[in-house]
Amino acid sequence: MWMRGGTSKGGYFLAGDLPADTAARDSFLLRVMGSPDPRQIDGLGGGDPLTSKVAVVRPSERDGIDVDYLFLQVFVDRALVSDQQNCGNILAGVGPFAIERRLVEPTGDETRVSIYMENTGQVAVETVQTPGGSVKYAGDATIDGVPGTHAPIPVEFRNTAGSSCGTLLPTGNPVDMIHGVSCTLIDNGMPCIVFKAADVGATGYETREEMESEGFASIREKIEAIRLAAGPMMNLGAVAEKSVPKMTLVAPPRSGGAVTTRVFIPHRAHASIGVLGAVTAATACLLPGSPAAQVAEIPQGRRKTLSIEHPSGEMSCVLECDETGAVISSALLRTARKLMDGTVYG
Repeated sequence: MWMRGGTSKGGYFLAGDLPADTAARDSFLLRVMGSPDPRQIDGLGGGDPLTSKVAVVRPSERDGIDVDYLFLQVFVDRALVSDQQNCGNILAGVGPFAIERRLVEPTGDETRVSIYMENTGQVAVETVQTPGGSVKYAGDATIDGVPGTHAPIPVEFRNTAGSSCGTLLPTGNPVDMIHGVSCTLIDNGMPCIVFKAADVGATGYETREEMESEGFASIREKIEAIRLAAGPMMNLGAVAEKSVPKMTLVAPPRSGGAVTTRVFIPHRAHASIGVLGAVTAATACLLPGSPAAQVAEIPQGRRKTLSIEHPSGEMSCVLECDETGAVISSALLRTARKLMDGTVYG
């Protein structure tokens, strides 16, 4: 099934429909997407990392969990399939897909689907509208980066801190100096390096096209040098061939939000921001003395809604904090849509 999930889209497969051997599976998925090729002309990929993604879903044998979800990033211009990260956007389609494939039976007008994210061992719970026993995709919810309105899919994340790095702050510090730039190395569902755009010579308000232009090349080189140095510090090892950590540039908000972000994923500029990347950026804003905290505008209270501004709009993260100010839960609103259901050939 081909679906849009959040601001991404890709193929959703039942695990049993794919080769059990990892190498054979990856070879098949590369052919499905048409990689490696910048246009992905010989496959279904859209020539962009955001449209070259795969969800592999299976019934779960874990207590209290409905389905297991493995996310795979199929690189566009390299013969590489990576399982080194989650994807919270593709995650948005997992609940509807599980119901469509009857891995989960509808339970009335709304059906809750608990999802174990195999990449990082974390759990998400989605609430999917199922009037009459069928998934409803039409509705009034909007998310920036996607035209039109759709049915809302609230996504609650549980225990995401240290999903890939082992702990929220893998170095134990809210600030580390790397190549002369103050950085927060953080993982609250997505390994990210958060730093002020101004510290690498950017404004933080550039368009995606400007960030990928030749005039931005020297800044991209500095950002990549930081990423390569930070990989081992984040318990990720050598990251030259990995899709993590993501690089998050922050600047003061311009549209009434908490902070402005620009993200490299890790080499292409993101058209918006990833779901778990937004959660991680929002969490960084709450760390006293961090680069993000220095530019962010933070609401009061233990339950905070932080609007994370990005090139195509904003994403609102609802963070619940304990009495010490540590984030204990996060939730976002996503949407999804079924685009095609059929047979794909590798």
